[in-house]
Amino acid sequence: MESTARPVRPQTQRPPRTRPAAKAQPAATQRAAAQQRAISEKRPGTEGRGEVEPEAVTTPSPSRSAAEATAARPKARAAKRPAASAAPEPVAPTAPTPPVAPTEPVEQLLPTPAPIAVAQEDSAARHPSNGDQPAAEPVAEASAPAALEEPLGEGPTSPLERKIASGLAFLRRRITGDYDVDEFGFDPELVENVLVPAFRPMYKKWFRTEVLGINNIPAEGGALLVANHAGGIWALDGAITAVAVHAETPGHRNLRMLGADLVFTTPGLAPLARKSGATLACNADAERLLAKGELVGVWPEGFKGIGKPFSERYKLQRFGRGGFVTAALRAGVPIIPISIVGSEEIHPVLGNAKTLARLLNVPYFPLTPTFPWLGPLGLVPFPSKWYIEFGAPIETANYGRDGADDPMLVFELTDRVRETIQSTLYKLLVKRRSVWR
Repeated sequence: MESTARPVRPQTQRPPRTRPAAKAQPAATQRAAAQQRAISEKRPGTEGRGEVEPEAVTTPSPSRSAAEATAARPKARAAKRPAASAAPEPVAPTAPTPPVAPTEPVEQLLPTPAPIAVAQEDSAARHPSNGDQPAAEPVAEASAPAALEEPLGEGPTSPLERKIASGLAFLRRRITGDYDVDEFGFDPELVENVLVPAFRPMYKKWFRTEVLGINNIPAEGGALLVANHAGGIWALDGAITAVAVHAETPGHRNLRMLGADLVFTTPGLAPLARKSGATLACNADAERLLAKGELVGVWPEGFKGIGKPFSERYKLQRFGRGGFVTAALRAGVPIIPISIVGSEEIHPVLGNAKTLARLLNVPYFPLTPTFPWLGPLGLVPFPSKWYIEFGAPIETANYGRDGADDPMLVFELTDRVRETIQSTLYKLLVKRRSVWR
């Protein structure tokens, strides 16, 4: 009986179908795996640090099912994130680098106030480019301390800067009390920096003072300077003479003036007079100053010379009993006569209010063309032309100390000094063209 069964045809095995989106997965995963493999080979010891192992992103075989491909998609995304953040180019594997030595703290790398040579050597040693280069020659150590001691900026160069620096230094010394005062209260620093500069414009610009015979003042040693006295309201001839001595002598010597009792009993004026170098007009103080080698100035006319009327201008009053000559004889110093022209015209005295003088307890109360009629403005002196002549010194050393006890000798020297000053005043008045020039 013939069989009716049909022969079975051999069936060929077809590969399973995959989704189109899975076709891009093998390329992406291979690229991510290659990047991770390169990073792992470049930096050994990355196990356990969260990197994706190369085996976790292997390419799926054609026989893998669609479910397995879908399950492998998150792993591919996880492997792709570090690659996108780092994004390094694949490089050939290199030999592992040796561990880097720990660097110095940041505080040690900052510049320190060490000498310049040491700082340069440390900088050259830390610089990585100086490994194969010869070391630079160190700076001489002797110059390093000098460079450190120099100020950061240059000192004052212009005259204005020097004046400002000198003024600030003067104020600092006054505040701290770092200045010297002698036994009479004389403050030479105050005279140099305050009093002389304050009167210098009046000496040069207002009165236009001309000084003659300044070489008759000794460069060192004591001397007694005797001058005529005038001024009306202010005895400015003493201050102008002191400025002339300080400004014109080679060593800028100071004139120690002898003043009346009224100067040292007036509030405010007494301490200033002491600091300027003035002292009481007595033989004891004069002899002490002359013995120390100081220049002592005296105006023997006193208040009689200051307050005399304008009609008696340039006529010397009585010189007292010659006490200044006694002091010069005992100290053995020369007497230098001084003649001053111009001081009589700064406040011409037209009269004397004796009643007001007694009420105010002053020697006289002058009435001038401007005072007291113009009030404070009347105190401004007229800008007359001044001449100051220092006469030839009269020597006293050859008389000895015993000559001070001889009244005839004292009277003779006193009269000689007075006549010298009077004759010089007449000569200067003839030379002067007018009161103002």
